[in-house]
Amino acid sequence: MDVVISLDQFNIFNVVRIFGVGVIAFALNIVITHFWLKVLQKRFKPGKEIERTNAPVFMSFHKKKEGTPTMGGLPIWITVTVITGVSWLMSRFFNGIWDQFNFLSRKETLLPLGFLIFAGLVGLVDDILGVMKRGGFSMRRRLLFYTIVALLGAWWFYYKLGHVSVAVPFLGTVFLGWWYIPFFILVIVATAFSANETDGLDGLSGGVFMTIFGALAAITFDQTMMDMTTFMAAIMGALVGFLWYNIYPAKFFMGDTGVMALGFTVGAVAMLTDTPFLLPIIAVIFFAESLSVIIQMISKKIRNKKIFFSTPIHHHFEALGWPETQVTMRFWMISALGAVVGLIIFLVDSKIKNIF
Repeated sequence: MDVVISLDQFNIFNVVRIFGVGVIAFALNIVITHFWLKVLQKRFKPGKEIERTNAPVFMSFHKKKEGTPTMGGLPIWITVTVITGVSWLMSRFFNGIWDQFNFLSRKETLLPLGFLIFAGLVGLVDDILGVMKRGGFSMRRRLLFYTIVALLGAWWFYYKLGHVSVAVPFLGTVFLGWWYIPFFILVIVATAFSANETDGLDGLSGGVFMTIFGALAAITFDQTMMDMTTFMAAIMGALVGFLWYNIYPAKFFMGDTGVMALGFTVGAVAMLTDTPFLLPIIAVIFFAESLSVIIQMISKKIRNKKIFFSTPIHHHFEALGWPETQVTMRFWMISALGAVVGLIIFLVDSKIKNIF
């Protein structure tokens, strides 16, 4: 006998699943992070090294942070991977309701999960090299890595998922054909680079990622991509657990293992939801941070002068006399506002499409 599920029941079940996974992710991350922090303090006691002879402003404000453990972002993607894997395994070994809790799907969450794990592992290697005083990856090598991974993702989107166009708010869908591949690479590389530039103050990147994933989760929910929404609920729950230890004064830093993993995931989700042109608004802090670095570099090359006291721009505001906590909280507020505005634009644009 077939069981008929109404739309209301479907929505209620998914809401319960989304919030349930978020709560479980928070609790699991708290536990994992508790033990991981002990490992960092014992095995990687030297922690972060502040050595920026070409950035005296940065050094003057952050020399006191030297020795703080890094790699604090590892429990985030470990938590999400474990919960996603368990949900998949339960659906394979148990029938009935357990199958409904599985949110690992080829169409929605497989690629973002792959980005999350692979980028997290590479970032972990970079962090370990930094702790071992071997310098880690140079910016050139990072950009090369970003491009290679983005190329693999672009291939998956273009050949496996059949993506050949992109939506532009209020203008409609633009057909790109094979140009979708370089466009995809540009979005992923720009997002990953910008996320990396944002990780510089206690709690800053974690709070910004929270608002970004919150907006993207609302978009996927509106698009009835429930597996993706549940996946991002797991990330957000894990981020809350991370922020429990990372808000000022931070017990550890997110590190490249967290920033790379989450940065790539943001870009992948934006492409899956066909909202890359909303990213500069939803991720307005990312955009401002990377833009400040680019402007500073161009000004120093052409004019041999600085525009900002220090970049990324959150260090500029520190140099102006803003306390670190004030910079972080104000950037959180701007990030939340950008996420809300981006979500409103998406909803208005989708309603207009439905009308016409």
